[in-house]
Amino acid sequence: MTDPVPDTSTETADLSAQLTGSAEVEALSKRAVDLREQLRYHNYRYSVLSEPLISDSEYDALFDELDAIEKAHPELVTPDSPTQRVGSDLDERLPKVTHLAPTLSLAKAYSEAEIRSWVDRVLKVSDTTAKLSYTVEPKFDGLTVVITYTDGVLTLGATRGDGFVGDDVTANIRTVRTVPLRIPIDPNAAVPKPPAKFVVRGEVIIHKQDFKAFQEKMRGEGDEVRYVNARNTASGALKQLDARITSTRPLTMYAFGIVYADPDSDLPRGQYATLQYLEALGFRVSRDIRYFDDLETMIKYIKDFESRRHDLDFEIDGLVIKIDSHQMYESLGVVGKNPRGALAYKFPPEEVSTKLIGVTVNVGRTGVLIPNAELEPVFVSGATIRQATLNNFDDVKRKDVRIGDRVMIKRAGEVIPFVIGPILAARTGDEQEILPPTECPVCHSPVIHKEGEVHYFCSNPECPERVARSIEYFAARGLMDIDGLGSKGVRQLLDAGLIKDEADLFALTADKLESLEGYAETKIQNLLKNLEAAKHRPLDRVVMSLGIPGVGSTVARLLIKYFPSLEKLRAATLEQLDAIPGVGESTAQTVIDWFAQPRSSRLVDKLIAAGVQTEGEEVAPQSTLLAGLTFVLTGTLPTMTRDDAAALIEANGGKVSGSVSKKTSYVVAGESAGSKLDKATELGVKVIDEDGLKALLTNGDSAT
Repeated sequence: MTDPVPDTSTETADLSAQLTGSAEVEALSKRAVDLREQLRYHNYRYSVLSEPLISDSEYDALFDELDAIEKAHPELVTPDSPTQRVGSDLDERLPKVTHLAPTLSLAKAYSEAEIRSWVDRVLKVSDTTAKLSYTVEPKFDGLTVVITYTDGVLTLGATRGDGFVGDDVTANIRTVRTVPLRIPIDPNAAVPKPPAKFVVRGEVIIHKQDFKAFQEKMRGEGDEVRYVNARNTASGALKQLDARITSTRPLTMYAFGIVYADPDSDLPRGQYATLQYLEALGFRVSRDIRYFDDLETMIKYIKDFESRRHDLDFEIDGLVIKIDSHQMYESLGVVGKNPRGALAYKFPPEEVSTKLIGVTVNVGRTGVLIPNAELEPVFVSGATIRQATLNNFDDVKRKDVRIGDRVMIKRAGEVIPFVIGPILAARTGDEQEILPPTECPVCHSPVIHKEGEVHYFCSNPECPERVARSIEYFAARGLMDIDGLGSKGVRQLLDAGLIKDEADLFALTADKLESLEGYAETKIQNLLKNLEAAKHRPLDRVVMSLGIPGVGSTVARLLIKYFPSLEKLRAATLEQLDAIPGVGESTAQTVIDWFAQPRSSRLVDKLIAAGVQTEGEEVAPQSTLLAGLTFVLTGTLPTMTRDDAAALIEANGGKVSGSVSKKTSYVVAGESAGSKLDKATELGVKVIDEDGLKALLTNGDSAT
């Protein structure tokens, strides 16, 4: 079977609507046979080889379709159907062990309504009017393991396998540093003595940061292409025949339950208390586990958690909801292959596989050439995706992505989808290498690629696409903020010949605009009013809007502090710019190069002539509370923008820099802080949040 692709184009409901009687059953029977074959094959590739050809969500879609057919027509169910057993990850190379208690999979839910229906079923089956309590846990995207302790010593480690029999991976489990070799870790801890026989269920994963570092390491060894997915890397590591290889993988195990203990053991009676007990014994337990005795509060938490799933340091695809009481959980029993007392709430899928059918190259405002993947349409995260970014041509080469590949793509929330990497096992040999262009796809000027640099650039500053992108950037929110002038409007003005650069916007008149399609009197007057307002933007916003590479809000403020007009900034020398604290030689050279371009010089002259604010004002600090301190801002702050924070720092005598160094006093970090936070940790620079900054603004450096 080569390169199988999920076939979900014909939905069960559609078939039922189109066919009747025996013809319908015959069609559904054929579809069920096909689905079983696909599911068996994909389960083998995922669970045994750790080389899946499709994403989890695509596998789930196939499984759910088969399940729906079999529930509607029980006569079509076969004993070997994947719906009739727990999925297996057994590896024929490894010895087998029988679990002391079955480790079952969970029924799935995709909506609030399905959670409520599950609760209603639990109440009905348990025949109780008592208020239920729940434990909610992250649903890790890793490999389930079952670990046995005898008299407190780790004696056996196994994979889940088919739920009843697993692979013996004891030697590999011992290499995972978060797996205790003896419990309790602290013999003086105030915890009950563990049972003589004690079996823990956990999940082995690789944290995002650890996986990123591992990829960098493998890239240095020329072998990163195989490691594009943390889950598969973790699975492959645990099934190594040589534990020394496993020990080099950054694996972490989280414990999330006790599946067996000696019958006379005195263990906690609820799931949440059990997790606390496991943590006391020395196991790592997720900090994101919560206990609820109210359904509405739990549902609100689930919704909130879904919105911040990307802030976690590990990959999850949902949450697991369990009836907290062990007694009730056990009394509810099992239906099919799923315990009634637990439910897996699945988030909308963010990773899917599809075919890369071509590559287009976009030109940015700085001339950077960005390759974009043209894809066979695929539905992910609530949208049909036809394109995804390939980042840059170095990334394409490093990942070995080719036209014709089946690729994994990811769309996290509203973020632009990107290609994770190719599915090497799906290759046929007909794939075509993707090469960087030698000329700009728009103006056909030669492409520049300096040795050691990642990006390729169009060499022509007058390239029509570069000009259009530059004007769009100039007018954007947070820069010149010309409301009502988006990408479509800019290109309409360019096509009509009414503008050639950013400064020409200020020469627009009602007479010029009224001939354009869609420009009624109200729209014209609003645009002209917004253009007039844009003339009075602060100088730092004007400097930012010029689109000088590397000059964001922080650097722009530094530049105008020392050169408080466009004329003075244009006349600055490399030595003068390099001497500004926080600018640096590279950025200084970029500023010099930008002003040296004929187009840039003309643009500055025209902006001055148009009456745009090109002179700044000296602003004396309100206080000296932060005098002598240098700050770097990163991430999203809760109640203020980074520009607001920078303005407050400078108003109180502090300095704001764009990069972290040993001279940095504080890094102010918000949500989704990036590499600057890593650099601060590496250099031992103090890291504070918004509240810490506010404390400094109130009490000075003594606040910390």
